[in-house]
Amino acid sequence: MIVARGKKVVTFKMADKPGDDELAAAMLGPTGNLRAPTIRAGKTVLVGFSEEVYAEALG
Repeated sequence: MIVARGKKVVTFKMADKPGDDELAAAMLGPTGNLRAPTIRAGKTVLVGFSEEVYAEALG
């Protein structure tokens, strides 16, 4: 899972089993809703927008 918040990009490896609170804090916006856009590309989930991350993940 890759989460983009402004210019900050955080990558979570699900094999490392990050905590639910840590994932929720990264994925939710200031209103408490899921950050947009959210896309699943294969086994990768992209949350938020970063042009560089999208270009790399989607080719």
